[in-house]
Amino acid sequence: MSEKIKMGIISDTHGLLREEVKERLKDCTYIFHAGDVDRPEILDELRTMGFLYVVRGNNDGYWAQNLRRSLNFSVGNVKFFMVHDRKDAAWELGDTQVVIFGHSHKYFCQEIDGRLWLNPGSCGRLRFGAPLTLAVLTIEDGVENQEWTVEKITISNRYVENRSIVWKKTQPKQK
Repeated sequence: MSEKIKMGIISDTHGLLREEVKERLKDCTYIFHAGDVDRPEILDELRTMGFLYVVRGNNDGYWAQNLRRSLNFSVGNVKFFMVHDRKDAAWELGDTQVVIFGHSHKYFCQEIDGRLWLNPGSCGRLRFGAPLTLAVLTIEDGVENQEWTVEKITISNRYVENRSIVWKKTQPKQK
């Protein structure tokens, strides 16, 4: 029997949590927000939807002073590091398996030196001509292997959705 964990990964909402985004997050057990939330009410709403991990972005004001600028955490035996701006990522990431960041508003998903680097893009206000994007990371534990799948979700300004698997990896299960 396998266990499946879905994580919704968003960033740069800039004060707007769209209905289309909430609809995509409702099936996720965990929600990661990589900063530039802009309003505490957004975090209140996200907390009702799943377990929330969030970091402070450069546009998060006084209200966010108690949010950390970076986080190390584990979900499903996978070790994560999250920061708003990629340039602020720790030099020594140790055994971190996934680095999540935001800030640029540009979707990025690439394995570098055996570590997944993921920027979900922006899913709040339309800015810089970039499409609205978010990611869903699914980790499925099998008997001997663990499978990771990253799905990129694009919502156009006309709310036409495109979903695509952009990265997939099967590896021996971590003990």
